[in-house]
Amino acid sequence: MLRTRVITAAVLLAVLLAVLFLLPPWAWSVMCSLICGLAAWEWGGLAKWDSKARIAYGCVLGGLCFLLAFFDIDGVWLNIFLCLLAVAAFFWLLAVPFWLWRKWALHKWVAPWVGVVVLVPPALVLMYLSRMSPIFVLMSCSIVWVADIAAYFSGRAFGGKKLAPSISPGKTWAGAVGAVLGVLVYGNALLFISGNFWAFWGNTPIWQLLLMQFTLVVLVALSIIGDLFESLLKRQAGVKDSSHLLPGHGGVLDRIDSLTSMLPCWAAFSLFPFFTLLSLPK
Repeated sequence: MLRTRVITAAVLLAVLLAVLFLLPPWAWSVMCSLICGLAAWEWGGLAKWDSKARIAYGCVLGGLCFLLAFFDIDGVWLNIFLCLLAVAAFFWLLAVPFWLWRKWALHKWVAPWVGVVVLVPPALVLMYLSRMSPIFVLMSCSIVWVADIAAYFSGRAFGGKKLAPSISPGKTWAGAVGAVLGVLVYGNALLFISGNFWAFWGNTPIWQLLLMQFTLVVLVALSIIGDLFESLLKRQAGVKDSSHLLPGHGGVLDRIDSLTSMLPCWAAFSLFPFFTLLSLPK
């Protein structure tokens, strides 16, 4: 099982890096649209739709991402994206914590609309980050990756009280604290590596320093919320994985659950500098 998991991860990473760094920018947008479509197909499974409805939903959401990426980005499609981003930030920051608390079920008539909010904005954020630089895609995604790794090792080392035992029994408070500390170290390490560490900490007002650290903490919390949200839906659907598309890893949703919650809010936090990316040529 471990060997299969490692091989799948290596192949996925090689494909994603090749598309991101070696192919034209439009290829990355196609990749993001494809991932969104596959995740939407899995979403239909969690909502217990039939196979035709799942395929149709995957095509619709993947096609929506494609349209938003390639057509009339300075007009009506841009406004749609901005609205989706605002709704997604509201959903993850305010609605999902209450959803997890109440343990609501994903009603089949609500699922299509929630799926749009969950799946489309992060795909679009990845597309537009790549227009600035592929490095920004990796830096943004690595916040979740570092949080996951730190949570895994700190949880195994310290164990202790469960974070949400009725939703995801494997997660602990020690793991959550480890994730926060790991990302704080990672974020400041990036400043140090870039040579801006001492200039940033020496010349930046204290409130901005605190805001940066607080933002990283919130992003980690959001990544955990996204993970718990998918865990709740899988538990309610009676499945262990969202699908079996990725040997050893489950489904696409199982790999991107934390990104679906973190990326739209990260984009919203950096609203004004981020949206200057949208004016860059394709």
